[in-house]
Amino acid sequence: MLQAELERADLLKKVVDAIKDLVQDCNFDCNDSGLALQAMDNSHVALVSMLLQVESFATYRCDRNIALGVNLTSLTKVLRAAQADDRLTLKAEDAPDVLNLLFESSENDRISEYDLKLMDIDQEHLGIPDTEYAATITMPSSEFKRITTDLMAMSESVTIEASKDGVKFSAMGDIGNGSVSLRQHTNVEKEDENVSIQLVEPVSLTFSLKYLVNFCKAAGLSSVVKVCLSNEVPLLVEYNLSGKKGAHSYLRFYLAPKIGDEE
Repeated sequence: MLQAELERADLLKKVVDAIKDLVQDCNFDCNDSGLALQAMDNSHVALVSMLLQVESFATYRCDRNIALGVNLTSLTKVLRAAQADDRLTLKAEDAPDVLNLLFESSENDRISEYDLKLMDIDQEHLGIPDTEYAATITMPSSEFKRITTDLMAMSESVTIEASKDGVKFSAMGDIGNGSVSLRQHTNVEKEDENVSIQLVEPVSLTFSLKYLVNFCKAAGLSSVVKVCLSNEVPLLVEYNLSGKKGAHSYLRFYLAPKIGDEE
């Protein structure tokens, strides 16, 4: 069986909120190393990958590999019943037809319990190769969200250029053009505001802003976002979910670049 306890329900709430507009149905794959999810959007342009390692849970037990087929809209409705700081316990049998969610509030001794019907989802797992990226930009997630949202007012696409001078986001549209440039920046007192650029070689790629704005729904999960670019491979946007030392839990989005005059 599976029994996994999160100290705060809002971690799962925010993860589901961040991906439910991209993916409708998906499997949560549970094994002895944690809870994982991988799914593509309907147009096969974007891929979502999440890992919550065992260390991210207050307690965790998974006797054998279990796939929990979930409709994310339904899961969202159940998670609305939880307060942000409620303790959340997920339970499922070895061949489950429901996922049991238990919300416990320490403040007023309230316990809420729900059974969510599971689905049989046939989902292939893509092997995501480890990529040495030409450019890795680490920046405040709020800044990344602001830039993509502002540029979407100008255009449907954004070109991201990384060079030794910094990183430039530029958009060209019917009403005009816009760009935002960032240089490397270190704030010793506020590390979350740092902008770091690791560059192997200059790179310039164009992406759909609609998807990037969607990825930014995860900004509430981490104050920092990592954006990785290389020619001819999908962009990687990564949010670290590790609330505890020793865990490398993450929410990752991959997005194929636009090619030529493709709209």
